[in-house]
Amino acid sequence: MSWGQDSVDTIRDLEYVRRRLDGEFVGRDRAVRLLQLAVVCREHALLLGPTGTAKSELISALARHIEARRFSYLLTRFTEPSEIFGALDFEQFRQGTYQVRTEGMLPSAELVFLDEVFQGSSAILNTLLTLLNERRYHNGARAEDAPLISLLGATNDIPDDPGLTAFSDRFLIRLQVEPVGGTDLERLLQVGWEHETRRFTNAVQAAERARGTDPSARTRTEHTSGTVTVERLGRLTLRLKDVDLDPVLGEHRELVRQLLIQGVRLSDRRLVRSLKLVAGAALLRESHTAAPVDLWPLAHIWTDPADRTTVEEAVQAVVEKHGGEPGRRRRPDHEILLDAREVGAPLTAARQPSEWSVVEGLHKLADLSRELREQPPVNTQTEAELSRIIAEVNALLDQFE
Repeated sequence: MSWGQDSVDTIRDLEYVRRRLDGEFVGRDRAVRLLQLAVVCREHALLLGPTGTAKSELISALARHIEARRFSYLLTRFTEPSEIFGALDFEQFRQGTYQVRTEGMLPSAELVFLDEVFQGSSAILNTLLTLLNERRYHNGARAEDAPLISLLGATNDIPDDPGLTAFSDRFLIRLQVEPVGGTDLERLLQVGWEHETRRFTNAVQAAERARGTDPSARTRTEHTSGTVTVERLGRLTLRLKDVDLDPVLGEHRELVRQLLIQGVRLSDRRLVRSLKLVAGAALLRESHTAAPVDLWPLAHIWTDPADRTTVEEAVQAVVEKHGGEPGRRRRPDHEILLDAREVGAPLTAARQPSEWSVVEGLHKLADLSRELREQPPVNTQTEAELSRIIAEVNALLDQFE
């Protein structure tokens, strides 16, 4: 039996979309296939995964390839139902009828994307229950047919809340989305950088158009030394894509691999956008070519504060190996404590220390305490003794009151 030319054409168009998205999103072929299956079967799909795994971008990209009335929204605990379903129709309300205006809102959409879908209030989620299952929206006293094909949702996880069980069950298709970085890092960075350059280029050009200026203008304008206009800054941002990153890609990939092996948590999004920081570092050196010394911003892309020292030390080792500026070395805890004793001992031993010397000593001890805390790991015994010394010196101030 022949499917008919129309069906065959639609299938081939969906396959074209799949291949195109596969080229734009690394390691997301299964997700694309499931999302396509959802819209063909008129079912709802849910992508679960940590922040920075391109869940939202993937759904949005697929939706752009489908000619349908779309609605998308990021739900929060404070999202009002009117933001999703429409505002009250005051004309109808004056005539005694409660009804909301649904034009352009979720009830009139054919394809819906809700980010952080479980963050919505009970009023929103309960209203969605009937709409998702029966394609009906109760607008006041009247039930309206909804043209909804599929609702595609994204979330970090499914809350362990029995009250959300019915809503969660409306999503027939679920997919756990994991970071790609550890398995296909090279392609992730290559494809991701192409996507990132388009993203910031479009953003700058849109901002220029909003200001009524020509985003492609390269004319030099007079300016006061030490000041930078938004227009000039935007033109400089566009030059990021002209920086040659090839000389540092090898070092960058190896550095990232080592960090991931050590258990450092870095999302795909952070890994890709870190290339922009490297390009920016080269640009601010007035160089068209990135060098390993431009990797220094990577020391500051950690996610978990517990990973900070590991990331900083790994990046600094690479930078210094290639002649970069030496970083601040972490002093051992016992050296910091020794300095604290040298500051505190003379003051606590003196019969009548001056108020000025006590205050100066406290300032020095505060600096040592800050140094200890800014460079973890901190030995708890060292921290306790330092706190004791500070308390003893601080108590000396009481005699001046």
